[in-house]
Amino acid sequence: MAIVINLDVMMAKRKISSGELAERIGITQANLSILKTNKAKAIRFSTLENICRELQCQPGDILEYQED
Repeated sequence: MAIVINLDVMMAKRKISSGELAERIGITQANLSILKTNKAKAIRFSTLENICRELQCQPGDILEYQED
């Protein structure tokens, strides 16, 4: 996939666990894991907004385009 999700990098920079972030943004740990492992086929803007709010970052800090 050409879109890479760098959520694990941002979480490490902010020193926040998967469980804590999942609870704060209101999704399950399983769904957060899907995002972290680049297995997601889509992400809701509301989820992206909540992630950016909690990690104090921009969407471009999490989403990256890489040519195949």
